[in-house]
Amino acid sequence: MFDLDGVVYVGSDAIDGVSARVERIRESGRHVAFVTNNASRTPAQVAEKLVGVGVEATASDVVTSAQAAARVLLEAHGSGAKVLLLGGEGLRVALLEAGLEPVSDPDGAVAVTSGYGPDVRWRDIMRVSTLVKEGLPYVASNTDMTIPTPYGLAPGHGVLVQTISGFAGVTPTVAGKPEKPLMEETVLRVGGDRPIMVGDRLDTDIEGAHAIDVPSLLVLTGVTWLEDLAAATPELRPSYVSPTLEGLFEPHPVPTTGEDKVELGGWVATVVEGRLAVTGAGSDADWWRVAATACWLHLDDSGSVADVSDTTPPGPVRRLGAE
Repeated sequence: MFDLDGVVYVGSDAIDGVSARVERIRESGRHVAFVTNNASRTPAQVAEKLVGVGVEATASDVVTSAQAAARVLLEAHGSGAKVLLLGGEGLRVALLEAGLEPVSDPDGAVAVTSGYGPDVRWRDIMRVSTLVKEGLPYVASNTDMTIPTPYGLAPGHGVLVQTISGFAGVTPTVAGKPEKPLMEETVLRVGGDRPIMVGDRLDTDIEGAHAIDVPSLLVLTGVTWLEDLAAATPELRPSYVSPTLEGLFEPHPVPTTGEDKVELGGWVATVVEGRLAVTGAGSDADWWRVAATACWLHLDDSGSVADVSDTTPPGPVRRLGAE
């Protein structure tokens, strides 16, 4: 299960080597799914973008938070139920495909659902907020607080969810990562009995894998960097760490710990007086494994995050600023 931004592509460019690695996975007989919290685009539109950056995909390979939200609503209210829609085309199509009736008039609606939509109007937000406060069930596609744009990070759908739920004094049902519905929807649609989540974000991709108790691989081609890993609490820690997607095809040896140090593949990591230090030589992947392990041991033991401000990871990978 691949996240998209920061894993498969950054902006309009595929990450180096991703196309060949995805094909290698398919050739091994494994299923491939592309999982996105973005509810504004249909699976066909997402697949079109993937093909446009050189990654082969069809609509059936893509699973969105809109589809997960539609499943939640269908199971709660049944086929044909009217659902008040506050969002874009991706959410509308998902509701229709699930056998629900998206409506703009609240009369007869049994629930409301929202997703990112650049053309959502403030008067509609006010009306939905009032209805939710009066008791209309609310399903949010996701709670992402930011969204990447050509002009930088902008407020995401999570800001809208906060507005509605804060005004109404309710906690919505959330379909997207890190909650269970999107992850479960992916396994249901794409198949497979031993899934692994591949992502670049700890608080959505990795936490989402923990939510359904499946392993995860964190790649360092997106937003997560050393300071993020150092501060990760157990529910945010990946099963595996790799600088790139090549980590899907490599062994992941476990570091040895003892005598206040962590060792693996020629690297030795320590946290002394709260500061991380890594010495030695070896592979870039093993450097990340010892560094993360040392930081987590320190955090669990002391309750404080290791200072990594003067620690420089090896290799060419650097934070890209992708969402």
